[in-house]
Amino acid sequence: MSEDTIRLVTIGRILRRRWRLLAVLTVVGALVGYGTSVLFPPRYTASASVLLPGQWEERELLTQVDIATSSTVVDRTAAELGWKGVGGDELRDRVSAEAADGNIIKISGTADTPERAQRLSDQVARQFVTFVARIAGGGTDSEAATGLEALRQKVEETNRRITDLANAADPGQTVESVQTRTALEKLRTSLEEAMTKLNEADPATDKAGMVVMGPAARPTGEAPPTRMQLIVAGALLFLLLAVIGHLVAARVNRRLRTEPEIAAALGSASLGTVDVPDERGAHRPQGRGRRAWIGRLLGVDTRWDIPTPQRSGDEAGMRIRYRRVCARLRDRLPAPRRLLVVVPDGDETALRAAGQLVAEAQGDPALRVVEVSVDRPMVPDRDTESGALVVLSAGNWTAEELAGIAEACADGGHEVVGVVVAGTVRTRPTRSADGASHSPDDATPALAVHGRATGGSA
Repeated sequence: MSEDTIRLVTIGRILRRRWRLLAVLTVVGALVGYGTSVLFPPRYTASASVLLPGQWEERELLTQVDIATSSTVVDRTAAELGWKGVGGDELRDRVSAEAADGNIIKISGTADTPERAQRLSDQVARQFVTFVARIAGGGTDSEAATGLEALRQKVEETNRRITDLANAADPGQTVESVQTRTALEKLRTSLEEAMTKLNEADPATDKAGMVVMGPAARPTGEAPPTRMQLIVAGALLFLLLAVIGHLVAARVNRRLRTEPEIAAALGSASLGTVDVPDERGAHRPQGRGRRAWIGRLLGVDTRWDIPTPQRSGDEAGMRIRYRRVCARLRDRLPAPRRLLVVVPDGDETALRAAGQLVAEAQGDPALRVVEVSVDRPMVPDRDTESGALVVLSAGNWTAEELAGIAEACADGGHEVVGVVVAGTVRTRPTRSADGASHSPDDATPALAVHGRATGGSA
């Protein structure tokens, strides 16, 4: 797996073989999300809309958005609301504004209750309109408003006086009367143009006339992230981290998986691979105590990254592999042929393969099986053996551990004459002539001389 591309089949294997652990971690993530929602109470958001009449450019609308969330507007809002312990600095984080289509400024306020959220957004909208009208001079300076109105009245009175003078002028076609009426009309036109420009220049007649489009609607649901969203996010996050953790652990796994790598680590040649019938629970540690019980409950006491055992042909084909290994040993060893079969401690698959190998050898060569700890390997001293044969399964041991076994064999005076890799397969039960089914495990038991290496001669 360390050099393989991560595929969907790998993720599927994790979900299938670690579903109990993943389920527990998902529940833990959901509980963490729920705890987060308790620490951060729910928030509600209400929005009020302000209409800006007239023609507005985009940059002008952005300016109005900044004004709506400015410290002046927010501070005045906080003063009007008078909420205990809530000032302008805190409200500034709860107020937002954006420019919508149709010259509309949408002001949103967030609070811990729907009522407060509604009051906050309405008050910010009102303070925004009041502040803009004040800085534009619309409706706040009574003297300026009175002066403009008086000026309009004077202009209207002047227009009426001009009309009266024009009517009172000599209706004849003398040069003097025509010139008088012409001058009066020019004066009327100049006054109308002046008033038009004055009205256009008055900001209160156009852009200062902002309107709040009704009160904000009271929110009926929480603002994101809601409690349910936090719970789902926590569950998915923990599930994702668990899967990524499995992939990373498999990626950095340094256990050897191929025959050439295993043979190179032991400094010998591979004599072939043999098959061992897969037995449910054969790879499951039989430890006791609370940790072992929890491991079995969560399903972490077995390897998940071991491929699913392939289906073998039949018992005869399996025994042929063992016989070929025994034949290669006879060709490599001088008479009398005696070998020490070294099996790493805890490798149940290799131990069963070694037993079957002893049974197939039938004393030629004579094999003696010993289990060697990989942590502190110790191989019995050489007696009558011609060397050592290492039997192990792939994917369980690192190069350093196998090098330690090879050094232990050399310290005991044993030359590693070969390596046999054992793998598990799924077998079909065979049927005898009487119709009864027999498992390959019903074959002749392995008559191995089995012992555990604990140091010294065995």
